[in-house]
Amino acid sequence: MVDFAPMKLVLSTHKVSLTKSLKEYVRSKIEKIESQDGYALSAFVNLERDHKGTPEKKYTCTMKVNMPGQSLVARDAENDLYAAVDLATKKIQQQIRKRHSKFKAKNTRVAAAAKKALLGAVA
Repeated sequence: MVDFAPMKLVLSTHKVSLTKSLKEYVRSKIEKIESQDGYALSAFVNLERDHKGTPEKKYTCTMKVNMPGQSLVARDAENDLYAAVDLATKKIQQQIRKRHSKFKAKNTRVAAAAKKALLGAVA
């Protein structure tokens, strides 16, 4: 099994106080993403609070996960900061699953074509 370097996490806030529990909560969510795909290089998480009036969804979480070849970005706004982090994490996980399924499908097609060519050459 290949050991991967731990994912770099950059956590920034805007008009949100970063408590120890919030930091640990975001770190646990990023560890879930890291366990799902070991190729993720770094994650940037931005937590914001909209202070204008009393908006319905005042907390925003934006996640950007850098991977070889592309970056995955998810953003969610909710009334609760923890819910926004949960939903942004869920969106990133969906994108990772989609990326993995595409990769597997492509490799299956390539392998099937190679097998067909090999069997055609032998016959």
